[in-house]
Amino acid sequence: MTETTERADVGPPPDAHLWDRIAQGDHAAFTELFERHAEAVWNYAYRLTASWSQAEDLLSATFLTAWRKRGQAQLVRDSALPWLYTVTANRARTEWRASRRALRLVARLAPQHERDHADEVAARTDAQRRLAEVVAAIAELPPSEREIAQLCLLGDVSTADAATLLGIAESSVRARVARTRARLRELTPEDNG
Repeated sequence: MTETTERADVGPPPDAHLWDRIAQGDHAAFTELFERHAEAVWNYAYRLTASWSQAEDLLSATFLTAWRKRGQAQLVRDSALPWLYTVTANRARTEWRASRRALRLVARLAPQHERDHADEVAARTDAQRRLAEVVAAIAELPPSEREIAQLCLLGDVSTADAATLLGIAESSVRARVARTRARLRELTPEDNG
């Protein structure tokens, strides 16, 4: 039996195997990793930003970083997804800070009576508005709670994987998730109007 036939019987190679091949510059392995995780990373980026275009940009930037840092990543349980989520969250934070600075500058330069068309469109979409509130609330959390919210609540990373990635006990992650959820409920009360 050939290696290809054996692999077909067992299923696709784990991310760790792909990552080893990627470290050697294997473009086909990188393509396979991208195809395997692109949708999950885009969805995570969208939940972080509440913007389709920003999610697309973050997806591209995340995989560009993955290629540049090939072989250097710490995979959790042979999965690249938690590492990709961490890269996405870090890039989103950096972009969020930069956009906040730009918005403050624009606010100082623009007349206060003019409304931005994008704000009017966003106001009409309740789901996007709510997601934006949650993302903003997460940005206001202390760093440890923000990291847990991004990984476990927005990214759907398991508490076990988050514990491994963060180097802390799983019980600590569960406690932080509970505290973070309670804090987010306080910061983002439901509109009943």
